Order: sequence, then C-alpha cells, then structure tokens
Amino acid sequence: MGSFSTTKESLEFLKNLFSQYYESSKVDLPDRFSRREFAFITFGGKGMIRHIGFNKKNQFYRFIKTTALSHIYYSSAYYKKPDAATMQEKDWMGAELIFDLDSDHLPNVESLSYEQQLDVVKKEFFKLVDDFLLNDFDFDQRYIELYFSGGRGYHCHVKDPNILSLDSNERREIVDYITGRDLKDSLIFHEQITGLKRYGQRTYPSAKSLKMPTPDEPGWRGRISRGIIEIVEEIKKSKKPIIKLKDYGVNDSDAKKLLLDLSEERVSRIKQGKLDQSKLIRKFFLNNALRNTAVTMSAGETDEPVTCDVKRLIRLPGSLHGKTGLKVVKIPINKIDEFNPLNDAVVLSDKPIKVYVSKPINIKIKDERYNLKEGEHIIPTYLAALLIGRKAANII
Repeated sequence: MGSFSTTKESLEFLKNLFSQYYESSKVDLPDRFSRREFAFITFGGKGMIRHIGFNKKNQFYRFIKTTALSHIYYSSAYYKKPDAATMQEKDWMGAELIFDLDSDHLPNVESLSYEQQLDVVKKEFFKLVDDFLLNDFDFDQRYIELYFSGGRGYHCHVKDPNILSLDSNERREIVDYITGRDLKDSLIFHEQITGLKRYGQRTYPSAKSLKMPTPDEPGWRGRISRGIIEIVEEIKKSKKPIIKLKDYGVNDSDAKKLLLDLSEERVSRIKQGKLDQSKLIRKFFLNNALRNTAVTMSAGETDEPVTCDVKRLIRLPGSLHGKTGLKVVKIPINKIDEFNPLNDAVVLSDKPIKVYVSKPINIKIKDERYNLKEGEHIIPTYLAALLIGRKAANII
C-alpha cells in the first residue's frame, strides 16, 4: 500500500463502528468456553492482549462491550487453567483440529483483486472439506464446523472426540496426506509386462506399459487418475496448447516434445489407464495432477500449517475482522458453494460516508459493483470500513 496510512479520524470511525456492533450484537461463545484462552487486539493498541479466561458469559460480554476491540481470538485448545501466564501452566487438555486456508497461502494470487482471491480460496476450501475431510477421512458432518474468516480465507474446525488428543506430529501426518507431501509415483503407478521374449529355456519381458489407477479408486490413486484425465482433456481442447503447458510450468522445448508425445492414440491409451513409458509424460502428469488435486495449506515448505499447532488461537465466530469489518460467519456444510462473503458476511450499516480512496478499486459488495478511481467518493459504511481496514481509503 506504499506510504498510505490510516488517519486518527478513520481509526476512530472504525472503533465506533465496532463498539456499536458489539453493544448490539450477540456473539456466540464456543463450547466449553471456560476452558478456552481468549486473546484480543485493540484499536491503536500495540500487540495482543492474551492469557485471558472467562468463567461466566456475562464477564465476556461486559469485556467486549467496554473495550475497543479490532480482533477477537480464542484457543482451539482446551485448558484446565486457560488464564495462566505460561503455556505449561495452562495444562493442555486437548484441541480441535483446525484448518486455516488463506489466499496468502496460494500461488500466483498477488495480481488478483480481493474479490478474486476470495473466489480462488473458496474453491480450495471446498476441495479440502469435500474431497478429504468428508470422503477420505470420513469425518462425521456433525463434528465439522465451517467459517469464513472475515478476511481472506476460511476456517474449518473438526471436533471429533477421537482427534482432540492428537499431538503435533500426528496432526502433521494428516496435513502431509492432504497436501500430498512425499507422494511417490511408485505408489500411484505400476509397470505391466505387455510382451515376452524367449531366450533358450527362459522368457524375458520385451515390452512394458505404465498402468495408472482407475478414476473410481479411493484416496490418492483415484484422485491422481481423475486429475490426469482432466489435464489431458484441458490440453487437447486448448486452442493454444503450448501456452497452456507453459502455464503448468513446462519450458518451451519440453512443451513441444510433450505435445508430440500426446498423440490421439496415446491420449486414448491414457484414458484407458495406460500411461506408457514416456518419462516426460510420467513426470508432468504426476506433478501437475498432484498440484491440481492437493490442498495448499501454507505459504511455503518451511511455513508450518495451522493444523499442526495444538495451541492455536483462531478468530471467534460472530466477531468482526479488524482489517475488513466483515463478520466471521458460520457456513452450513451444504452451502459452501453458494456462500458469498461479500454479501453474507456484511453486517455493518449502509449509511453513506465520504472517503478519500487512495488507489483504483473495483469490487462487488452487497450485489452492487463499485468502480472507484483515486479521489473522493461517497460510499456505504460497510464498504468504507473494508477499504479503511485494507489501507485503501480514509475518512474525509
């Protein structure tokens, strides 16, 4: 955002909006709330206020109504002493399994608008829930809670009693499976002898074919098979297949060779589950089918996913996100596809507010498209809060 900074007037505007919201809205507390640690960030405050516990609901509500809060968090873990000053003293009792998907974790999203990033990350979230949690892991829907984070992504809380006691390493195994980490082609493909030669009294293989799983197989085998067939069809249907292959990260010379290898006969064989022995084809398809079907859960190899953290703080459902003014909204598991955060998470007023916009903005919110140039504009309060929070506007 360059040197653009939020003015005191804009900060006060957000502070008042949030205070009004918490004064009039009932924010639901999580189950076993007295066993949770709570944490807060205030408007204009430095750092996070944490290690706070509440034994009674009215204590919590009194606190959020009398404190200028921009962010509210609670622990995914349950503790015997949630308000203890150190993690060891808290005495960990177990933790929900948390998945936090954010557009920051996804590749090549820097050039996308906020609106577009929300669309991309929702598709990734649907893949996580539908393909992996419900199908591969067969979690019961009653133990799964889904939320829009209020910012740039989505949270999934798995509360199955069987997983509450899992340690970090056990949770990491779940992450490794979902992200396809260390998935080897030998686990997916197998060689099949298609011809024999006889030398004296012995016979030897004269030809081999690389077999791939059928699309209806469970787990990663079927997933990779479906991914390969989708990529083949995408490339063959493309009017510019070389460019399409380059989009997949293939260099120019390999793209031309790969396209030659993908003859009609070979494509037909691939759809029959016969991948052949082209090393280029084998490597290309495994890598890209994996990339298309796995879930991206962290910003890089060294970035530890939230899921592995047994003491994670997560945004409180029903609270407002301090950088957008959008609500952390619970999403019914059968409504992910139709959920629109820029409609369904908007809870602030539509009262007109005059702002100075620092850069061009194009966004559709509450079913209305705003194409704003740099300069002065009168816009609804909910959009003003979003732009101020994202350091793209100030109150005039």
